[in-house]
Amino acid sequence: MSHPAAPEPLDPARERVLLVTLAGIQFAHILDFMIMMPLGPILMQELGVGTHEFGLLVSAYTFTAAFTGVLAAVFVDRFERKRMLLTMFALFVLATLACGLAPGYWALLAARCSAGAFGGVLGSMVQTMVGDLIPFERRGRASGTIMSAFSLSTVAGIPLSLYLANHFGWRFPFIFIAALSCGFLLLGWKMLPVLRGHLATATVSESERAHPLAAMLAVLRDGNHLRALVFMALLMFSGFTVIPYITIYITANVGIRQEDIPLIYLFGGVATFFSSRLVGRLADAHGKIRVYRLMALCSMVPLFVQTHLIPVPLWLMIVCSTVFFIFVPGRMVPAMAIVTSAVQPRLRGTFLSMNGAVQQLASGAASYIGGAMIIADASGHIAGYGRVGYLAIAATLAAMVFVGQIDMHGATPPAGGKAGEGGSGR
Repeated sequence: MSHPAAPEPLDPARERVLLVTLAGIQFAHILDFMIMMPLGPILMQELGVGTHEFGLLVSAYTFTAAFTGVLAAVFVDRFERKRMLLTMFALFVLATLACGLAPGYWALLAARCSAGAFGGVLGSMVQTMVGDLIPFERRGRASGTIMSAFSLSTVAGIPLSLYLANHFGWRFPFIFIAALSCGFLLLGWKMLPVLRGHLATATVSESERAHPLAAMLAVLRDGNHLRALVFMALLMFSGFTVIPYITIYITANVGIRQEDIPLIYLFGGVATFFSSRLVGRLADAHGKIRVYRLMALCSMVPLFVQTHLIPVPLWLMIVCSTVFFIFVPGRMVPAMAIVTSAVQPRLRGTFLSMNGAVQQLASGAASYIGGAMIIADASGHIAGYGRVGYLAIAATLAAMVFVGQIDMHGATPPAGGKAGEGGSGR
């Protein structure tokens, strides 16, 4: 039985360059997804479509990302990591460019499906390379650096997309992202190492290896993998019941002007840019599960406040939303370090592709259920959002309990214990 060859240890400077490169790729595809939401009124007017058609433009990305996440799980661990990542990224760049060049609604919808298909794989591939290259004891900090891409896309994505669309038309933001992604593609080609260690393993029989579903079935036969997938589903569900309807609620019920929405995302994004890396360092120093539970516990306060707000001044709304951004998306930093460490290294690419699909499906289901629970009354106010908050808090509590059942490869076991119990893992 052979085992994957461990990659050569990286010196600190090389590790920083590697993480910045991966964060840049993460930034590009997150920005591509987020950029659609503030473009809604402009696209509806320019393309002559209604809210239902615009909703399809947004959800098309999510559903194709989930589908390709499952599809990628079949073959992702059969290929060298760097080539796989950069191939998907290059196809994503072409799909994003096609969005900017689309002549009409249906062409744009097809391009969004393509962007989701390739972009949905990128997130799991980035986390796979982090798991392959970064030792367990620094993986929380690495996840914090990767998650800072979300912060940057929040800071840059919404204000920049509105500015570019208002001054140059709705096509320009997509062309800009495609051009920016070309730069990250070249950087990745130059800086990312070749990773073949996972290809050397022979821990399954040749008959299993010949079957296209062998790796996926191997993931699903592992109870620890299943527990990690359920944990991630609960985490995504607890956030995306609430997040898609924040803007609708605060404009309809809290009295915040649409023109002030970019300020809310700007302050929230700046705060999480710094807090995500701090949370990653704390997770490495004090235990990933322990820090996750603390973040999740704290997140229940902004989940409750955000879904029960009454009319407040803009400055207070910014304070509330910034706290929300720090703790609710911030839970993902220790969570991804936990999930990345839960998988058997030989199956990391397959597992994280399936994990990406689970994230997309859970967030889509959460958005649908959250939307079904809220209604607009005769005065235009949103009713039922408080119940959505309670549902999100319940899912958060379930995830806090469930995470304790996950074992992590690489965690230091206590005396007489098994890997993943106590030590640095907790």
